[in-house]
Amino acid sequence: MNPALRLQRALQGWVLLGLLSFALLPWYFLQQMSLMDALPGIWAGAETASGWVQSSGHGRPWLWSGLAGLLVCGLAVLVPWTARTQGWLLLLGSLIGLLGLLGSGFAIGATGWVFESLTTLWGVLPTGQYGMGWGAALVLFSLVVLLGAALARLGAFRGDVFVASAVVLCSALLALFVVYPVLRSLVAAWVDDTGAYAWMHLLERVATERVWGFGCVQGAGRCGVAWNTLWLAFITATGTTVMGTLLALWAERGNTRLAKPLNILAMLPIITPPFVVGLGLILLFGRAGLFNQALEWAFGVEPGRWFYGVFGIWLAQMFAFTPIAFMIMRGVVQGVSPSMEEAAQTLRASRMQTFWTVTLPLLKPGLANAFLVGFIESMADFGNPIIVGGQYAVLSTEIFFAIVGAALDPGMAAALALVLTGFALAVFFVQRQVLAGSSFTTVSGKGDAGVAMALPPAVLRVCRSIAGPWLLFTVVVYLFAFAGGFVQTWGRDFTFTLGHFKTAFDVQLGEFGWVFAGTAWKSLFTTLSLSAMAAPICAGLGLLMAWLLARTEFRGKAAFEFSALLTFAIPGTVLGVSYILAFNVSPVELTGTGLVIVLCFVFRNLPVGVRAGTAAFKQLDRSLDEASQMLRASTLTTLRRVVLPLLKPALVAALVYSFVRSMTTVSAVIFLVTAQYELATTYIIGRVGNGDYGVALAYCTVLMLLMSVITWGIQKLVGQRQLGRRTAASTPA
Repeated sequence: MNPALRLQRALQGWVLLGLLSFALLPWYFLQQMSLMDALPGIWAGAETASGWVQSSGHGRPWLWSGLAGLLVCGLAVLVPWTARTQGWLLLLGSLIGLLGLLGSGFAIGATGWVFESLTTLWGVLPTGQYGMGWGAALVLFSLVVLLGAALARLGAFRGDVFVASAVVLCSALLALFVVYPVLRSLVAAWVDDTGAYAWMHLLERVATERVWGFGCVQGAGRCGVAWNTLWLAFITATGTTVMGTLLALWAERGNTRLAKPLNILAMLPIITPPFVVGLGLILLFGRAGLFNQALEWAFGVEPGRWFYGVFGIWLAQMFAFTPIAFMIMRGVVQGVSPSMEEAAQTLRASRMQTFWTVTLPLLKPGLANAFLVGFIESMADFGNPIIVGGQYAVLSTEIFFAIVGAALDPGMAAALALVLTGFALAVFFVQRQVLAGSSFTTVSGKGDAGVAMALPPAVLRVCRSIAGPWLLFTVVVYLFAFAGGFVQTWGRDFTFTLGHFKTAFDVQLGEFGWVFAGTAWKSLFTTLSLSAMAAPICAGLGLLMAWLLARTEFRGKAAFEFSALLTFAIPGTVLGVSYILAFNVSPVELTGTGLVIVLCFVFRNLPVGVRAGTAAFKQLDRSLDEASQMLRASTLTTLRRVVLPLLKPALVAALVYSFVRSMTTVSAVIFLVTAQYELATTYIIGRVGNGDYGVALAYCTVLMLLMSVITWGIQKLVGQRQLGRRTAASTPA
């Protein structure tokens, strides 16, 4: 088909989708009614009616702006205009629809005008409106895509409609589900107790001894919380990057039969609910832990609380975030071209010289990305500091106590979150400067069937001596933690029992068939379904954004990238509160639904997909894209047939991370769950709060086994990247 005709038909399809959505789908969102239940009422009731009926029969004429914009866009794609004329018509139509619908959505609430000034200017509205539903969402979606097409037809983005629409669509999603809720939360930093804006309040809240105290003693918790946070983030990011790199090198270049066990053990912490690691470490190093008891028995040392503080948090965060660095670095190590290493050795370079001058420099983008992710994850972490932090205060815990503590000061929480955002922006800027002007291409369109160079013996010994004990230590921690699910009462009665598993996951045969009688089944099914919906969306959106950042140039690219990473800089509790503030009122009312939890999962975990994809794209030569396009393949075809098969490690990383983190997240959704949408982690928190550690640990064990199977399934389904390389024979470890 002629490319011009194919484009014209695609644009006509988007206009048709918008028109059908306006006429045949419920316009407003109904929390207590599914889409299928609401469809029969699209021609009748004011709650279930479509946009057409709402504007013509229920006193909401402002919705006509959406139809008017679509009709102008329809005129643009039905008549054979020149490209520039079509672009101007599409721009006019999309802006009429978007500005009209979004403007009225933010200005008109359930009781009429949202702003008092509009009531004074236009009078009282006889009819208000609820949050936008499926009809409104698809109409806006169509208009956003058409806006991107308009920019491309006017010459932007080199005339590529797919690229332009992707940039505009991703920017709109980031603006709505990241920037908007975060700003709604952070704006409270300037609001006083009466609700009025007072600019000096931010300075009063931030410029305190508690936040920026000097003359501190690291490790004693007497620094300002800002410096505590930065120090902890630095040592955590350094440790996780080094450990993740050693594990990746050992697994991919160690020529060992332990490659698969290494992958399993390295991934173990990431598929674990956050409570397991903390509990296991406390059982080992807490005041009544085995390590302290052994010291007392052997040397008479009185048990103390030395573990609680910066060391305990650092150790817990090393467990939590090393797997992320490992996943990022494993894909980068796989992508290093053997031909470059072979060329160095042909020039009589030793394996050690080749490693230091060729292999290691090519890992630079992965190292920088792993460090950035570890740094920001540490700053935003809440669970580990609250469990093992002791007197060592960091920004995330201060924000949490400001929200739910006795002080109840959301303004202070917002001010501290603003400090966290500033730190993340600074790290992001430094990382960009480090990688600026460098090239790390290793996968090109040329043949590359070389054998990957084995690690130099000295490097292999370092990997074994550091990463090996770390993996053994990981096994010990988990063995102690999971033992609690199989004993009657930890610390008092160590009798073996399966009663905790029966309480949570009992299945009985009743009169009408099998019954899931365990108390944990509902939360498990809810968590599985919501996480399964979020994971592919998160992975696909993350890799699309990574491709846009790596392969296209557009204005606002730095702001686009930072917006995609912003949720890493915001503590989960603040993000959850931000979603409540942003999506509890029109134009988007989602609080109390499963959809808001899915969206929180997607955009909370989005940065890992973006960073993993960015590191992978830096290794792919642009000539691969160009060769496909020279053969007249569209951008979408090039992505699907050429680029995506080479991104399988990044895709696996994004899918696994998104799914597992959705299954185990706590802080980001603790304020979003309801009785109808109880999640696995909130169920476990409830059990821990009641002192029922056996059931909580039994649930954690089931979750880990289940997520291990699903992670293996994702890896088998996606497959491995095929680079046409030979492999060396394995040697014993």
